[in-house]
Amino acid sequence: MSAMLRLSRLLYTFLSALVIAAFVACAQYAVWEWANRNLDVVDGGAHIKGFAYGGFQREQSPFSGEFPDANELAGDLDLLARHTRRLRTYSSLENADIVPLAGFRNLRIANGIWLDANAEKNAREVAAGIEIARRYKHVRQSIVGNETLERKNMTADELIALIRQVKKATKKPVSTAEPWKIWLQNPELVKHVDFITVHLLPYHEGVAVEDALDYAMRRHDEVRKAYPGKKIVIGEIGWPSHGDIIEAAVPSPPNQAQFIRAFLADERAAKLDYFIMEAIDQPWKMELQGWDGAYWGVFDADRQAKFPLEGALPPDIHWREKAWNAFRYAFFPMFLIAFLLGNWRFSGRLWLAALVQACVAALVLGVNIPNEGYYLSQRDLAALALLIVATLLTIAVLLTHGYEFGEMFFMRQWKRRFTPLPALPPEQEPFVSIHLACCNEPPEMVIETVESLARMRYRNFEVLVIDNNTADEALWKPVERHMAGMGANFRFYHLKPWPGFKAGALNFALENTDKRAEIVGVVDADYVVDPEWLSCLVPHFVEAPGVAVVQAPQAHRDWQGEVFKRMCNHEFDGFFRIGMHHRNERNALIQHGTMTLIRKAPLIRLGGWAEWCICEDSELGLRLLRQGHDTRYVDHVCGRGLTPANFSALKTQRFRWAFGAMQILKAHLAGLICPGKLTLAQRYHFLTGWFSWFGDALQLVFVFASLFWTFLMLIAPRSFGLPVTLLVVPMLCFMACKAALGPILYRRAMRCPWRDILGASILSAGIAHTIARGIFAGLFKGKGEFVVTPKAWKQKGGLAFFAPIREETGLLAALLLSIGILSARAGLADPAARAWIAVLALETLPYATALFCALASHLGGNKPRLHHGASSMCERQLPLSA
Repeated sequence: MSAMLRLSRLLYTFLSALVIAAFVACAQYAVWEWANRNLDVVDGGAHIKGFAYGGFQREQSPFSGEFPDANELAGDLDLLARHTRRLRTYSSLENADIVPLAGFRNLRIANGIWLDANAEKNAREVAAGIEIARRYKHVRQSIVGNETLERKNMTADELIALIRQVKKATKKPVSTAEPWKIWLQNPELVKHVDFITVHLLPYHEGVAVEDALDYAMRRHDEVRKAYPGKKIVIGEIGWPSHGDIIEAAVPSPPNQAQFIRAFLADERAAKLDYFIMEAIDQPWKMELQGWDGAYWGVFDADRQAKFPLEGALPPDIHWREKAWNAFRYAFFPMFLIAFLLGNWRFSGRLWLAALVQACVAALVLGVNIPNEGYYLSQRDLAALALLIVATLLTIAVLLTHGYEFGEMFFMRQWKRRFTPLPALPPEQEPFVSIHLACCNEPPEMVIETVESLARMRYRNFEVLVIDNNTADEALWKPVERHMAGMGANFRFYHLKPWPGFKAGALNFALENTDKRAEIVGVVDADYVVDPEWLSCLVPHFVEAPGVAVVQAPQAHRDWQGEVFKRMCNHEFDGFFRIGMHHRNERNALIQHGTMTLIRKAPLIRLGGWAEWCICEDSELGLRLLRQGHDTRYVDHVCGRGLTPANFSALKTQRFRWAFGAMQILKAHLAGLICPGKLTLAQRYHFLTGWFSWFGDALQLVFVFASLFWTFLMLIAPRSFGLPVTLLVVPMLCFMACKAALGPILYRRAMRCPWRDILGASILSAGIAHTIARGIFAGLFKGKGEFVVTPKAWKQKGGLAFFAPIREETGLLAALLLSIGILSARAGLADPAARAWIAVLALETLPYATALFCALASHLGGNKPRLHHGASSMCERQLPLSA
């Protein structure tokens, strides 16, 4: 029966996982379909009267001297001949093969003669243009110059002289091309052309696409009324698919399709002579005209139609392919997660599967950006790669947080939940040796800790206080005198000089431990220990011989009266209420340097504490787990210490934690990856536990990259554009989601007021810069050091307040300045500008919160507290997934 029950449960889990994965995948496909509902756009018709055409292929440019060959031009002309019978060119010297090749395809040509400020080159262009007009019958018109007066390359009189020269030599209609306003300003020019070639580009004038067609027609009518009887040819009319937003003009593929299809369908267009701007995207124009210059083509640079001229028009014509890719790439991971988390409630499995699907969809969007009609340079691709890496790490952190979130909310019950056990009879108590290492600590604080140990109800123990490298006798002599009268089981040692920092002191204590000891306890010098500490935790060693570590939570006292200390207390507390349970469930505990009990035998076998690592306690815990030992976390407060004295002290502490984390990672990476006794779940926790801190490190890199890119955008806007909104927006959403999960978890696990949750969140963000520096230092430096922690603000003027946060203040100022300048330059109408400004604003949070933390610490009194000195050997240690 039990076998049948297990089989039925397995079958239910399998089928429900299949249902969850299928439902979420189909739901995301439905979201894609809903987001890409067909636009309400009229059909444009299959035939276009004329195209403006340049001919350059995707990677070619006149600036680099790379030109299309005859075969490439012939392929373009074959494509265009299916849609039009007329082309307008821009130069008689560049891509001259267009004209004869067009003749073979019965395409009529309005031949362009390019003019600029170079008189010698202009003469050659004019001569070539005259020769082409004389030689080829299908060249029906010549257009001498393109926006020459608009660019102020020459005067009207100089241009008129060249127009007259071409007219005289060719006997064919001649014009020049200018925007409508130039024609209205130069009536004398009109007298010397056979027809007016006018450019009507409402995008450049900031007109919304909905009003653009009527606007263009009004401008056309203005020119017609100003010069009645003069033939007018629209030399350029169109809309770009990408580019900068100009006031109300938004470039996008749907807007381009809407404008061109509306123009072609308009009854007025049937009576006009026009050339659509333009046939094929010309990426090289980005260097000349800015971002939008590359994106005016009806066909992209790969010669694929950007949109249909007739029929249904979704906002993204490739959405089905993207939705299908997001479906198939996410389906198996969603199924696997839903299957493996069978002990979660159905809603929780659905939640995590949906989170996975959202992440995969965002990545599909990101990796498809180069295929979205964007022409990215090497620097653009580098920036895109950085954004994708940032998105990947954000997703990794989000998923690990989402898993932790789901486990707290949706798991039916903890499988490994340990509680205090009844005290053992005195005759069955294992002997415990308690080690307290200290350096430069105030004697009254150490004595208070020792006295609390003396009050324990446990009988069979000893206390060894190891003071190492304290030079001032006034700090260690009172402790020695006090302990001399406490009995034989209380011993004091003063070591000077002594290597190894805290680990060295603890190894000395281990060598001098009573031979009867079976268990070693470690406590910080500032902890007041509960009398039941050993009585309720030691029985776990007796109950389970395989247990090597029993860890109680860190807790604090005397924090209620100050805002900063209150923030510290709840920020610390969150890890022990959430992260430690999460890790304890899979025997992946992080051992801490206080309120911890270790079985002596495996500690001796492993060679004691690692003196090379400044997070020796967490390193020891990982070594024990690698040997296959069991660890237990008992969430019962057995002692309370003191929070860091001020924000500077907290930063020094967290820097050491991050540094030590990287020491551990470098030393144990092979063991975490290669086969061994660690389970897959343990490897997961010890690898992903660093994701959040790696995120802080990447955040710092991203801040510098963002500032540098913003600077380049401001000084060279044509070469460096705004990052693609398509990738920035999902990353912003994921970062916001990640930021929201933490406070919700706090509320669930700790049930503290929202003001304390906010305070803990602010403090966590405020130390991100310090964590990042610690990560990089730990990765690239060999040995850790204990750095002196400031004991109080140095009273040397008002600016002394900023000394501990000078880096954060500088970065905050740089980001705010970038936001201000970019807002003034680009405005807030452009979604890409808004998205990038939002990224910069989000990047200010760690630095703004650091400033707030420093202010809270400063206003809280900031009295010196020597027990949190830099060389304190009894400091809290590394919460790897905090």
